[in-house]
Parts: sequence; C-alpha cells; structure tokens
Amino acid sequence: MLYSKAYLNSPEKDWVVFVHGAGGSSSIWFRQIKAYSEEFNVLLVDLRGHGKSKEMSTMKKYYKEKYTFKTIGRDVLEVLKENDIKQAHFVGVSLGTIIIRIIAEMEPERVMSAVMCGAITRLDVRSRILVWMGHTFKKIVPFMWLYKLFAWIIMPKKNHQESRLLFVSEAKNLARKEFLKWFRLTYEVNPLLRYFKEKEMDPPTLYVMGEEDHMFLPPVKKMVEDFNHSYLEVVKGSGHVVNVDKPDEFNQISLNFLLNHKTYLQQTA
Repeated sequence: MLYSKAYLNSPEKDWVVFVHGAGGSSSIWFRQIKAYSEEFNVLLVDLRGHGKSKEMSTMKKYYKEKYTFKTIGRDVLEVLKENDIKQAHFVGVSLGTIIIRIIAEMEPERVMSAVMCGAITRLDVRSRILVWMGHTFKKIVPFMWLYKLFAWIIMPKKNHQESRLLFVSEAKNLARKEFLKWFRLTYEVNPLLRYFKEKEMDPPTLYVMGEEDHMFLPPVKKMVEDFNHSYLEVVKGSGHVVNVDKPDEFNQISLNFLLNHKTYLQQTA
C-alpha cells in the first residue's frame, strides 16, 4: 500500500485526490492543502518509489514488478479502497495527469471530475528528443544530471526556479533503479497519448496551464478545441507547474471548477 495522508473535513463533503508527477511527491501540493481542506476532504498520495512510499516495507513487493501506467493507477485505486472512497475529484500535475486518465479508463465511476495541471497530452519534437537522450545516456550519465537537464528545459525561466528546484530536490530522493523504472514508462507514453487525444474523459475536466509552458500548452489548446466538456484556463506568468508558480490563482481557478462541477455536467448532458 502506498503512503497516503487524509485531511478530513466532513462525511458530507466530496473527496479530492492529489496525484503528483514523476520524481516528485505529495509535498508538491503544500500550497493547496489549506484552501482545499476548507471545502473538501483531501487525500494526498505518494506514488511508488516516491516520497514516503519509498520508505515503506510493504512496498518491497512492488520493486520486482515491471512498472506500467496501469500498475501505478492500480496502486492509487487500492489507496481509495483502503480509505473507503467510492468517488473523488482528481487533481494531477505533469505525469500525474496521465495516471488520472488511466484511472478514469480502469474505473470510470470513481472519477467525478478532474483538474489537470501542466498536463502532458502530446510529445512534440523537443520532448521526443529529450526522451531519446534519456534512453541513450541513462546507463552512463548520473540520472540526476539528466533530471536537472530535463527540469531546466521544461522550466527554463527565472520565475520557474522554485518549481524547478522543488522537482530536482524531490528527485534526489529517488534511487537510481526507481528512476530507470519510471523512465521506461516513456515507451508507453506515445500510444497512450494518441488514444487520449481521440477519446475525451466522461467527467468534466479542467486543464490549468501556464502561458509559459512552451512544451505542453500548444497541444492542450488544440485538444480542448476538439472536445465537448474539457476546459482550459491559461495562467499568466506561470510555467509548467502552475500550482507552485502561481498557487493563489491555481487554487481559485481549480476550486471554483470543482465546487461547480455539477454545473459543467449539466452543460454537457
């Protein structure tokens, strides 16, 4: 079982489950906890090999498994079942947005709505080159060099520094074997993203993207135009990780969407 932490507001309140990206941990949501826990029950999860899940002896059985997006999605669903959470809103960042899509495919009744921050919906030429570089040099170059390079390319500006340093700091806690297992997931990404581009999630979905997210904003814009109940908010002065770069704006935009998700459902009924 993964490490998780619940913030209980009221049995009558909906649940929000936060899903971080590769190399991070649930600590990336530290500026969301207070605002969200005033309106919802909140569940933070550390994915396998990340954060405090890495320290749990019960996770040892997972280390022998081949990592796939489905196995990681199943990990999160097990935590929901353990906490008796039948349905929830999901908030994800970066690679965590792909995991939410997987969960919605595996058990669609679990997902009431979704907020996708810094969503990855397509790999452009630059990101494919990054992936190729990673696979080419992963066995001869220290993985932190690769991770720092990736973080700088994805979040290059001075105002992205806090997000960049946070991701690099969290990634230092990953063992090399864990990094390589997660990096192998990139082999699965392109087929999944092609499928997701053609099939919209059933619940209402909000994409919150930074205007300076130069690698991932353009394909999200194009995809949302073709979908019926997916929405896009672009945050000025932010890069890939909006919830860290612009936490107040992210909280206001995302909470407004989640609190009014039934209105969005009615619009698409």
